[in-house]
Amino acid sequence: MKKLLFIFLLTISAPIVFAQGKTLAINHFEIRQNNYASNEVVVVATDTAGHVLENITGVFNFTMNGFQDTLKFENGVAFYKHKIDKSTFLYAKHQNESGTHGILYYIYNHNDKLTPLHISWILLLAIPCGLFLLAYMFKRFIIVAIIIFVIFMFFNYHNNLSIPTFFESIIDGLKNIF
Repeated sequence: MKKLLFIFLLTISAPIVFAQGKTLAINHFEIRQNNYASNEVVVVATDTAGHVLENITGVFNFTMNGFQDTLKFENGVAFYKHKIDKSTFLYAKHQNESGTHGILYYIYNHNDKLTPLHISWILLLAIPCGLFLLAYMFKRFIIVAIIIFVIFMFFNYHNNLSIPTFFESIIDGLKNIF
């Protein structure tokens, strides 16, 4: 009888023990406007379809524009406490056991609202390559292409997208392909 009771308790408690050992990982995330505070954003843990993972709770390390930041997630949402006073680029990166996940956003500030726009690494690569290709094809376009490229780089630098972050986001995008 004791063996039967022991086996019964073991089969009931086994799923609970194995469920507690599961580690939570953030493989996809998004930056969204914080509806509870002005000029702030939130980091939302999502799945590949963009649905919020409400089981993500705990403290995770992120790198925001090159600065280490510890974000506390509750029900899949973490508040990024730094105020964003003007439009800027925000490169968010998270590293876990499955790899490094980085996303570049342009946070557009207008009328006390923040609109995060995802910037693809393909776009970052296509603009300079397209300018180079046009300058190569049309020799008279070289000066105009150089001026447009300088304006592009000034816009990026003025909005906190440095050259290393520019190349890091392109390299992270290329790594995710392979």
